[in-house]
Amino acid sequence: MKNIFSDAQTFKEALTTEVAHRFGRDFEDAYPEERYLVLGSLIRDQLGNTWKETKKSVAEHHTKQLYYFSMEFLMGRLMTNNLMNMGVYDVVKEALDDLGMDLHNLEELEADAGLGNGGLGRLAACFLDSLASLNLAGNGNCIRYRYGLFKQEIINDQQVEKPDCWLRLGNVWEVWKPQHDVRVKFGGTLDAYMDQFGKFHSNYHPSFVVRAVPYDEPIVGYHTPTTNTLRLWDAAVDEESVQAGKLNEYLNAVSALTANVYPDDSTEEGKELRLKQEYFFVCAGVDQIIRSHLRTYPTLDNLGEKTAIQLNDTHPVLVIPELMRVLMDDYNYNWDDAWNIVRQTVAYTNHTIMSEALERWPQHLVRNLLPRIYMIIEEIERRFYHYVQARGMGNRFAEMSILKDQQVHMANLAVVGSHSVNGVAAIHSEILVNDVMNAFATLWPERFNNKTNGVTHRRWLVYSNPQLTSLLKEYIGDGFIRHPEQLEKLMEYVDDPTLQEKFMNVKLERKKILAKYVHDELGIDVDVNTVFDVQCKRLHAYKRQLMNIMHVMSLYLRMKQDPNFRVQPTTYFFAAKAAPGYALAKEIIKLIVKVANRVNNDPLVSRYMKVVFIPNYSVSIAEILINAADVSEQISMAGKEASGTSNMKFMMNGALTLGTLDGANVEIVEQVGYENAKIFGLRVEELEEIKRHNSYDVWSIYNSNPNLARVIDSLHDCTWSNNPNEFQLIFNDLMLHRDEFFVLADFDAYAQAHREVSAWYQNRPAWARAMLINIAKSGYFSSDRTIRQYANEIWGLDEIQFTPEQYEKFGFEKEAE
Repeated sequence: MKNIFSDAQTFKEALTTEVAHRFGRDFEDAYPEERYLVLGSLIRDQLGNTWKETKKSVAEHHTKQLYYFSMEFLMGRLMTNNLMNMGVYDVVKEALDDLGMDLHNLEELEADAGLGNGGLGRLAACFLDSLASLNLAGNGNCIRYRYGLFKQEIINDQQVEKPDCWLRLGNVWEVWKPQHDVRVKFGGTLDAYMDQFGKFHSNYHPSFVVRAVPYDEPIVGYHTPTTNTLRLWDAAVDEESVQAGKLNEYLNAVSALTANVYPDDSTEEGKELRLKQEYFFVCAGVDQIIRSHLRTYPTLDNLGEKTAIQLNDTHPVLVIPELMRVLMDDYNYNWDDAWNIVRQTVAYTNHTIMSEALERWPQHLVRNLLPRIYMIIEEIERRFYHYVQARGMGNRFAEMSILKDQQVHMANLAVVGSHSVNGVAAIHSEILVNDVMNAFATLWPERFNNKTNGVTHRRWLVYSNPQLTSLLKEYIGDGFIRHPEQLEKLMEYVDDPTLQEKFMNVKLERKKILAKYVHDELGIDVDVNTVFDVQCKRLHAYKRQLMNIMHVMSLYLRMKQDPNFRVQPTTYFFAAKAAPGYALAKEIIKLIVKVANRVNNDPLVSRYMKVVFIPNYSVSIAEILINAADVSEQISMAGKEASGTSNMKFMMNGALTLGTLDGANVEIVEQVGYENAKIFGLRVEELEEIKRHNSYDVWSIYNSNPNLARVIDSLHDCTWSNNPNEFQLIFNDLMLHRDEFFVLADFDAYAQAHREVSAWYQNRPAWARAMLINIAKSGYFSSDRTIRQYANEIWGLDEIQFTPEQYEKFGFEKEAE
């Protein structure tokens, strides 16, 4: 296929011709949506060339491949990313300019793919970018959710969930592959018997069968021929499986499988649907891997040598028993040989130490829904029990048991069936080894390791912040785009007053862009000369958005009470979604919005302080919000956040980390120094000591701290709402349920940290210097570094082999070894 992106004229001709062919109208008469769809399809079709070359090279050289199983992939918009990575952005922009079109306007038509919820999904997306950019064969496996999580609107000051219709214009990046569909079976009965040779046999009679149909998206690397695949599975009817008289019931069940990510599992019906989803994409993904492997190799004996499967948290852990089922039932492997292959192939990433987030499924549900899988899990448990006993650790088996308390403990199954278990920040991995998974770490210390998360600096710095990128190129060149560690070169210039001033001007430009967005979308005017203080992440009590808004409340109340008390002018930005069934989180959002209404409409206070809640937080909003921030709020209770990745994106764009010693904050401070961040609050060991002695007394804090007491009283004295019971859940959580996440304990330290940050910000050169140091040290937190560690230490991946001619064919230059 001719490279239509070779120059602006060639591309312009291809674009206008294709618009005419597809929609039967001249380019000038085409709707913007039609132009967008054609542009996207031309990009995707061109990527088909590198896609083909990648698959061909992997097969010819027997290159080991990774399959990254994740319930979420928050890809964000891909138009800019793909054009930049292909190296043709300027060609397309020039062609569209000639046609009187603004490329940015077409980019804005692309919806954020609704394939996730938060950090877990965005991490997976960053990993795919780095895998392709580092020439590693790494593919994603997920569900093609039709409506994503939900679209968040704020109506009557509270969150309302609406359908996220991200597929309204279709998905220009996907390629439908119905020829690769997989039958996935649920429920029914299992007839099992042992033959005279001791071989196990089973006849499965499912009650519900659905077809998993793949849609493939190309994942293009930066200036390289490597194009990997994100495979998304949609559910389709299996015509042979519809029972007479139950067509509508069957169609509804099929449709529900891929409607939303994370259906509410507070009911038995919800639990069943969510478990179905997990097995659906696991079963289909394993089938794909087996078929792909057997197209290149004559046997599955070497599956673990040529394939790596990474489980992104516990959602895909059914990979372990499913792969066992396929090897034994479909390919006649005995247990021991199958188990060795599974263990060699599968690795597990843990993303939480919070017990409620470590998935557990009722045994009866797994048994009824997945009878063969449950039988295999029982056998894994039985053999593991004898293994533990033989090693003298029988007294700790209860900690490691997979089947206990009438539940299937998925994290324990993940550890037992994997050859590697990693945490995602140094402190998180230490807690896993020393506490949460200590029994496993004692049994298998060699399995546990740390892989601190990273983010793709190409999206989160280079593409989303061209103003800062241009400034960096001016001082240190553009080598950091391929090699983020070269950001360290900026350290030579952090004391340069000219650079400091230029950086502050860049930050001002980004703040103006955010201010315009807030004005256009929310009708709120914000002063770009104020401190932009930002907390954007999933709403959960442990992340302590509540402490943030309580601090705002305290400042407001004090300014109203004391006419001589004034603060450094600050705009506080919040962006967060709360799970639909999480009542406390939704009430915290309501409190933030109510406080914003009061503060922003107070003519006295609003000169010094404004509060902005940005609804429907997404990747695209994050790209505007994060690079405009002065202060990065990373204030989770110490020991609760596994890593965090927004903290890395903020520092990469020159924002100060104001946070606890939690997650990757610890390593950020190690990189930049305590003098270039603001750390506050109780540490993990201090919190453990308080818990051990049961010495936390919220009422003592309340009675001894008038400022804090005034804030708590305001929850029910009609300061923020005419209804005194509006925020009773929050009051109860703090004062009657003993403040599980130590908001009151850390409140004064948090307020003091804010005072110090405000004073610091007034010293413009000192602030700019600290932010430049943060940028210079952010290269460590690129996902390129993380992926190299995974590839070398867990997956055993080598680079895909391309010749210099292949690089040249696609307009790239192969780097010297």
